Amino acid sequence: MMNDAQLLRYSRQIMLPEVDIDGQQRWLDSRVLIVGLGGLGSPASIYLASAGVGHLVLVDDDSVDLTNLQRQIVHNSERVGQPKVESARQTLAALNPEIRIDTLAQRLEGDALREQVAAADLVLDCSDNFATRFALNRACFAAGTPLVSGAAIRFDGQISVFDPRQAESPCYQCLYREGEEEQLSCSESGVFAPLVGIIGAMQAAEALKLLAGIGEPLTGRLLLLDGRRMEWRSLRLRRDRACPVCAGRAGSH
Repeated sequence: MMNDAQLLRYSRQIMLPEVDIDGQQRWLDSRVLIVGLGGLGSPASIYLASAGVGHLVLVDDDSVDLTNLQRQIVHNSERVGQPKVESARQTLAALNPEIRIDTLAQRLEGDALREQVAAADLVLDCSDNFATRFALNRACFAAGTPLVSGAAIRFDGQISVFDPRQAESPCYQCLYREGEEEQLSCSESGVFAPLVGIIGAMQAAEALKLLAGIGEPLTGRLLLLDGRRMEWRSLRLRRDRACPVCAGRAGSH
């Protein structure tokens, strides 16, 4: 049950008919796993913390570097050299001291990855490499945990939702074949700072919608953003009936 301070803090979203008291309480009762506290994870974590998601688990094995500060807004100049998860924890705790924040300064793999995904109500993939993306996708579909996936490089961004609770939802591996992807990094290719802010904020929006059952999520759709022209394209995604990750579950025939 929310106290008076919480009702005041979250009043501007509680007054939304789609949210109301019930939706806010769902957010307060939710546990969200955020993998990657870089360009995407920064705005995503800030919006989830400010909205009142009650339990955030932050995962990143990297430390804050001066080159991160152009876009990774959860960190600051004084924290260069600190683990990213600790830097992010400080920012989020100052923003909303009422929520619980756990940090894992490691690359989640194997049983640890599966345990964290299974314990979460929802996962945000804010990582910067395909190995992590494929591993997260497999873990989410094994555990039945919805996955909000974002990516941004240069001036191009994309976002989608992969929800194993929905029989016709594709998974990340329906979209990309493991081993056939082209690995691009911000350190090699560059990235337009506001682009990661746009995609990361949208990941937070999709997460909040899913947790509270609001509107229509991006399940089965891929949004592509051309930041040069500020134009969006929406593509329909279909399940790959031969996908090694999701083909065997209900609805595959």
